[in-house]
Amino acid sequence: MHRHEPPGYRCPFCDVLAGRESERNALTDIVLGDLHATALISPKWWEGNLGHVLVVPNEHFENLYDIPVDRLGSVYALVQKIALALRAAYACDGTSTRQHNEPGGGQDVWHFHVHVFPRYAGDRFHERHRETRWATPEERLIYADRLRAALGASTK
Repeated sequence: MHRHEPPGYRCPFCDVLAGRESERNALTDIVLGDLHATALISPKWWEGNLGHVLVVPNEHFENLYDIPVDRLGSVYALVQKIALALRAAYACDGTSTRQHNEPGGGQDVWHFHVHVFPRYAGDRFHERHRETRWATPEERLIYADRLRAALGASTK
């Protein structure tokens, strides 16, 4: 429908879901997954909101306009689980979600995904959106382990 993937685009989410690691995504980033969606620690971090999670459909859909409603429901069911786990694992005060479509909407990875951020009172999240950095696999693993522990506790 609305395509922006350049020719020969290599999708980083499809790669990690297929077991191919890169500088930005490791298999240890994966926190939880099911038949239709997977949650992984984002490699790009907002300084006041470390360890946020990306929830992606396991099948490649470029954006919100392309994803079937049933798959969208699966993604958002996992978004809810992750938001609850963030509250437990990070002791955050709340959560925020973001989802971008097309270049004009801020999309820069051409695979539909939802950001789930831990939020803290006074974190100035919207003011600090340009204060980002790339996290190392070792940093991401710490947060992934915390979330996996919280998710394990919530399913027992």
